[in-house]
Amino acid sequence: MERAMSLPLQPPTYGNLITILSIDGGGIRGLIPGTILAFLESELQKLDGEDARIADYFDVIAGTSTGGLVTAMLTSPDENNRPLFAAKDIKDFYLDNCPKIFPQDSCPFAPATKMIKAVTGPKYDGKYLHKLVKEKLGNRRLHQTLTNVVIPTFDIKSLQPTIFSSYEVKRKPSINALLSDICISTSAAPTYLPAHYFETQDSTGKIREFNLIDGGVAANNPTFVAMGEVTKEIMGGSSDFFPIKPMDYRRFLVISLGTGSQKVEGNYDAREAAKWGVLGWLSSNGGSPLVDVFMQASADMVDFHLSAVFQALHLEANYLRIQDDTLSGSVASVDIATKKNLNDLVKTGEALLKKPVSKVDLEMGQYDACKLETNEEALRRFAKLLSNERQLRHARSPHGHNSTNLKRC
Repeated sequence: MERAMSLPLQPPTYGNLITILSIDGGGIRGLIPGTILAFLESELQKLDGEDARIADYFDVIAGTSTGGLVTAMLTSPDENNRPLFAAKDIKDFYLDNCPKIFPQDSCPFAPATKMIKAVTGPKYDGKYLHKLVKEKLGNRRLHQTLTNVVIPTFDIKSLQPTIFSSYEVKRKPSINALLSDICISTSAAPTYLPAHYFETQDSTGKIREFNLIDGGVAANNPTFVAMGEVTKEIMGGSSDFFPIKPMDYRRFLVISLGTGSQKVEGNYDAREAAKWGVLGWLSSNGGSPLVDVFMQASADMVDFHLSAVFQALHLEANYLRIQDDTLSGSVASVDIATKKNLNDLVKTGEALLKKPVSKVDLEMGQYDACKLETNEEALRRFAKLLSNERQLRHARSPHGHNSTNLKRC
């Protein structure tokens, strides 16, 4: 079994589906998709053995901000060319390190201090995060991930998104950056963590500069970006996707994981916001309204569009969005990294597994149950689809032809 699972996933041309995993941004709330991914991986292991890992089943894994960090953890190779982290390791990684990434100020003057920081600089210096990511990911670069990854960032010098894509790196060696630099960049949420500057150098010695912040300003839900990268590959005639046609949504199998939001009680009030100036939009009610608004808006718009498309094509069974919009209080924050709050986020993820599959209703701004199936049941169904797809590709591929007995062994 270990030998079988160490074989790379064969290209979609040998199968029936294109498999995509997408993970939203959301700071410490990355514990919610982390908990869900641990469940999905455990289901895959029931089917294919304990060596099975998330990266063995997805053609592309996309992640923004904290989702980008999770993406790198799941796809970076260790010394045996297997994933550096199992999905079950994500929880402990966050529980152990978030309090040091987002140190809490217990001083009675903390609210005033936060307001001053909002004016003079980022809330956190990012030093521990930078050190931690560099230690864990070392010298690994974008081209070395065990499956294709797509991690959005935003370049504030050119005022446009910079997408670190395994597909694009073949054509643009200048984006073959260290995974540590990519993770630091996509996590650099405005007002929370400092922007990140780094350079890459190609084989000719040409240097490219990057001036990056959190990819959430462009794509906090990176599902569309991942599907776009795949579509470009198909349009470019990649043999990995022959004979799939561009925009053939029937071939897409998509799991999109949110990090939770606060909508039932609401975050801000228009009567209050009408009085805000720059400071109010940067810091109010313990959050950053400007950051919260554009990140939540981009995530919901992606889900709304994809839900409509998959429904119109009668392909609802191919698209699973797992999101909880009922967060309130501290668990709705991106940075309140107390031990109690972090453990509450794990419990939130566990409870979300038991909830029914839902979809966003933009008119009401909330997620409504759309199926009798729970998220847990849906993930079990997807695990079987993913396992069968991997089996099929190895049976059809000349590279996997001699190692087709991949499961139930």
